[in-house]
Formats: sequence, C-alpha cells, structure tokens
Amino acid sequence: MKKIKLALPRPTALLLAALLLAVGGCAGKGRPDAAKPPRRALAMMGYTIQAGAFAQVENAARFTQQLKAQGLDATYFKAKDGLFKVRFGNFSVKEQARQRALALLKAGVIEDFYIVLPEEYAAARLSTEGAAYLRRSLVETARDFIGVPYLWGGSSAETGFDCSGLAMTVYQLNGLDLPRHSAAQYDAGETVDRSDLKEGDLVFFRMKGRGKVSHVGIYIGGGKFIHAPSRGKKISVDALADDYYARHYVGAKSYL
Repeated sequence: MKKIKLALPRPTALLLAALLLAVGGCAGKGRPDAAKPPRRALAMMGYTIQAGAFAQVENAARFTQQLKAQGLDATYFKAKDGLFKVRFGNFSVKEQARQRALALLKAGVIEDFYIVLPEEYAAARLSTEGAAYLRRSLVETARDFIGVPYLWGGSSAETGFDCSGLAMTVYQLNGLDLPRHSAAQYDAGETVDRSDLKEGDLVFFRMKGRGKVSHVGIYIGGGKFIHAPSRGKKISVDALADDYYARHYVGAKSYL
C-alpha cells in the first residue's frame, strides 16, 4: 500500500509543531504548579452591624447566643477599649445593614447599633500598607483574646463558637470573610510549609482521629500559635513543637 503524505500549509504546520513542542515540554519537565490548585482569595467583608458593649465577657456571650437564636450569625470580641462587643451580618450595601439594624431595634432585639464600614478594616489598607501590616493586625487581634474564657461553645459547637470560630472572628475583624468551620478554612487557604509560616497564617490539627482537621490556631511567629483549647479553658498560646500538637499537626494555610 502506498503511503499518503499530507502536505500541511506552512502556517498550520508551524502551529502544530509549536503545540507538540509545548506538550512535550510539559511532559518532560512538568509545570512547577501543575498539581497546585488555584489560590482562592477570601472575600472582603462588607457592612457589619455592631451592637452592645459589655464589661463582662459572660454578658457578651449571652447576648451573642440571643442573636444566634434570632438566626443571626453573631460573634463577640474584646475591643481596644477593653469592652466586649458584638457584631453580626455582612451586607454589600450600607442601607441594607441600616434597615436590618433598625428592624431589630424596633423589635427590641438590640438597644443601639453602629454600622462598621468596609474601609475601617485593616484589609482595606492592604494595597497601601502591604501584607506585613495586615499580618501584624491579625496577630494583635488574636492577642486581644488571650485569657478570655472559652465560652462560645455553649451546649453545642454547632450553635456556638469553637476554635474555628475564634479564627473566623480574628479574620473578620480585619475585613476578611473566613469560612466558619475548620475544614472549610483548611480548604480555602494556600498550603504553606511549616518552615515558611508567617504571622497570621492558620495552623491545623487532627484531634482524636476525627476527620481531616478538627482544630485550628492562629500562628503568631516564633513557632507559637493562639487558639481556644477546649471548653472550660481560656484562650491561650501554645507551641507547635509541643509533643501533643506536633503529633496532631496536619498543616498550615495562608490567605494573603
């Protein structure tokens, strides 16, 4: 049988050769990031409602639970003035936040409110101040929680605030909408080698063999992290080198 030789037009032949070369190059060397999933940046927080200011953390926790009973994803935190305040909601339009707050005010759910603007968050200054500034702000926010009793858990981790809730709050207070649960937080970040950890990264652990990850802390540098250990204990600082945490360490994630 006579072989048929295809004569391709010159531009087509050149294009085919280029494609074959590209395929051969990927197969030979492999792209450095071929197996690396695309990074998913966290969304910025919008307008948030702040209500209540309490001298006692127990009162802030109680108010937070009352708001949760109303279907509001509320969280409390220790402000710079030393008072414990409560925030909830994430609105794209300021008027939506204001109308929601006014309705809650009229219903007697809240007594006063303040609308937190997106530009008030540290993340809003990322482009001008740089990532180091935001990382420092994350650590400073986390440090404000040290010594605060672990009260968020309530009767159920699903209805209260656990270790992942602490991480979520620290990020949201800085303007980044971190997911609520540790597994989702782990999936949302970019993997970081332990030797490359930076302030503000999250470190994850697998406790008691439950699932992929079940505990999370905020890395603050020097091999240490801040976390909510367990119900009945205070938020504290621990070391990654500690035998217990070293054995349960899963990995770290960055969101900046």
